Amino acid sequence: MSKIVIREIQSKDNQQIAAVIREVFINDNYPKTGTAFADKQLDFMFETYDKEKAIYFVIENDGKIIGGAGISQLDNADSNICELQKMYFLNEARGKGLGFKIIQMCLEKAKEFGFEKCYLETLPEMKTAQHLYQKSGFEYIDAPMGNTFHNSCPVWMIKDLSK
Repeated sequence: MSKIVIREIQSKDNQQIAAVIREVFINDNYPKTGTAFADKQLDFMFETYDKEKAIYFVIENDGKIIGGAGISQLDNADSNICELQKMYFLNEARGKGLGFKIIQMCLEKAKEFGFEKCYLETLPEMKTAQHLYQKSGFEYIDAPMGNTFHNSCPVWMIKDLSK
């Protein structure tokens, strides 16, 4: 890990970040349906986040994308809530503090964009990620919010951005 850079996604990153996310699902044997793996925008991440009040960061190591995360308005929600989305890291990026750092960057942007809360959905087996979310101030909730179509992600968490 010699030259780690966390930066905003560029159109040239689409293929690499899609491959990273798919590799995580395949290597960790996560469900392929009802998750980010099946999202149609996975191959168009730059375009997906190239809008108002949205951002996606990639983690790059010597020119290779090794992870990423973003925020955007929570789909089908009436309130001023964003969603922490598509946070996935290759094995080589894990355990180095990059997850906490990128979450903090996303939450800062969410506050700048004027969101009041940040929501996320995850898989039960993603225990390390859940610990990281809790460390970042997220709390478990009992039901999903919005409509993300991620019906294989039955763990829901939220953070009040005013705290």
